Amino acid sequence: MSIEFLLTSLIIVASPGTGVLYTLSAGLSRGARAAIVAAFACTLGIIPHMAAAITGLAAVLHTSAVAFETLKYLGVAYLLYMAWNTLKEKGGLSIDENAAPRSTARTITSGVLINILNPKLSIFFFAFLPQFVSTTEPHAFARMLELSGVFMLMTFVVFAIYGVFAASVRSHIVSRPMVLTWMRRTFAGAFVMLGAKLALADR
Repeated sequence: MSIEFLLTSLIIVASPGTGVLYTLSAGLSRGARAAIVAAFACTLGIIPHMAAAITGLAAVLHTSAVAFETLKYLGVAYLLYMAWNTLKEKGGLSIDENAAPRSTARTITSGVLINILNPKLSIFFFAFLPQFVSTTEPHAFARMLELSGVFMLMTFVVFAIYGVFAASVRSHIVSRPMVLTWMRRTFAGAFVMLGAKLALADR
């Protein structure tokens, strides 16, 4: 496992994106446990893209405009839905200690969909993983699985750290409704901007 792969992966994982945003939102609104579940969900959402890259299916998205555009706009629609849900009083970023906790299944479903509905991830891994597999590697498939596993582990750990940190400052927000309102608007705006960025993405 090369230092270059580990450092590159860490930079990619730690960079703010939809997964980080979702995990932060879960930590702020529902606490550390929800943040860890959200981190796990976002990590699960990577699996289809990893599988697509390893098996070469990402090439289909790269060459088929219809397939790429379809998945892309499904992703945009879901990000806009997340923005609307976050703005609502009982949405993705609301803190109500008396409210019933959001189900684990719902948290996982949202986190997985956020990553699955981003076709750029498949193409990214299609270009990223082969760089760290030698052309003379006798077991290239197993090597890519190993690299993928390490990348997913790093994703889960980094996202969980983000989420648990957010949960640790949650108590300071509960007593400040105005801060919560602006944070909700900020997160909603961030989801909209990420949706716009995805909408403008080219193959």
